[in-house]
Amino acid sequence: MYHVAVVGAGPAGVNAAMRAAGLGARTALITSGEFGGMAANDGTVPVRTLAHAARLARDARSLSRYGIAVGEPKLDYTRLLARAAEVIADVRAHSAWYDDVKRLGITLHERAGKVRFVDAHTLESETGTRLEAAKIIICTGGVSRRLDVPGFELTATPRDALSLRAVPESMLVIGAGATGAQVASIFNAFGARIQLFQTAARIIPTEDEEISAAVAAAFRQAGILIHESFGEIESFEKTPDGVRMSYVKDNVRQGATAALVVVAVGWVADSTALNLAAPGVATNARGYVQVDEHLRTSVEHVFAAGDVTGRLMLVPQAIQDGYVAGTNAVRGPAMPLGDEASPIGSFTDPEYAQVGLTEAKASAAHDVAVVKVSFDTTTRTIIDGVTTGFCKLVVDRRTGRILGCHVVGERAVEIAQVVAVAMTAGMTVDDLARIPLSFPTYAAIIGRAAYRAARELGHDIGWTRVP
Repeated sequence: MYHVAVVGAGPAGVNAAMRAAGLGARTALITSGEFGGMAANDGTVPVRTLAHAARLARDARSLSRYGIAVGEPKLDYTRLLARAAEVIADVRAHSAWYDDVKRLGITLHERAGKVRFVDAHTLESETGTRLEAAKIIICTGGVSRRLDVPGFELTATPRDALSLRAVPESMLVIGAGATGAQVASIFNAFGARIQLFQTAARIIPTEDEEISAAVAAAFRQAGILIHESFGEIESFEKTPDGVRMSYVKDNVRQGATAALVVVAVGWVADSTALNLAAPGVATNARGYVQVDEHLRTSVEHVFAAGDVTGRLMLVPQAIQDGYVAGTNAVRGPAMPLGDEASPIGSFTDPEYAQVGLTEAKASAAHDVAVVKVSFDTTTRTIIDGVTTGFCKLVVDRRTGRILGCHVVGERAVEIAQVVAVAMTAGMTVDDLARIPLSFPTYAAIIGRAAYRAARELGHDIGWTRVP
């Protein structure tokens, strides 16, 4: 019998297994597919590769501004998919995690098919692998949510869209959260005519309102048709030109047709095949495994981490979850989930990112100062010719503590991560403003924003920052 068995080899599962093994536990790691999970094989890595290609095409069109003569870029989508496959293989071949799993003596079972509980301490896979363990950690991730409407089988998931053999002439993207926005942005750059539908009043609704508005404006300028608060879907139907979506808003029936319809309306736990009734693990209505602050389920010896819990469904947070679950599975429930700053961003064009509280949430609980620095006033963005966007800092007036940072524009994700480090270190805006960040860089906008925030608070940091 193993001390710990981990189901799922994505970021949460791999880190849970490594942590458990690092603490001396005899550990097994079993996964239905490839090592690395969706993030490495058909999620974050290939998506970022396609987004990079879209950005390269955009940059190629601006070369003439810098005296470089080239023709109009043309996309060879087949070659791009081949490049994405090369990247996936290269990432897998050079994965430090894979080496660590071998070094730590973890027993790895890849491509085992679906895994299920036989009883409270026994797991069995479709390929016949059987594991017994004193502690079990569930890290099976999630899958795209389905809609219970007629004709849904005619639609595609975001994963399907990213494995197309050719770019469709037109596309309806249903759902404008982070995933839907990325799909819309990438395929719009590749030449597809995009319509983006969102049931809420604004796209990317979890972001700060100004970020949502800025991304929507940039999308519209790029030719994406955005339908916010569009109503309720009635059905999908096959047409000679593709698929038609019928929907109703204010009792008026409307429709839209495209060669491909991609539904990106959320993520549900990949838990149906686990037979969670065998150990008695409780789930909520959407199938997410319920956990406490130590990531322990309703069964004392079973833990869960990552997307399957329905918490922050992102790679960095899954890694943290895995570490916590692996620790508590070996040492007992002693390490609670922390309240660390969690930077979140998306590789749309323009990029957007956040860390901490939105302005609205911060204002509800604090007396705040808000400063915003536009990208068209900073040197590096002007040099590179990418001046769309801004950086916003939300600061507690009494303490000078940074409550949130929201960025839209080039390198937004990288910029927000720098602020996350500052927040984790407990730095005030005065502390941040005093750091002589390199010039000219994208991250230098943070220093400018911090300096303005310090002045807004009436603080004198002792010197004037270079713009």
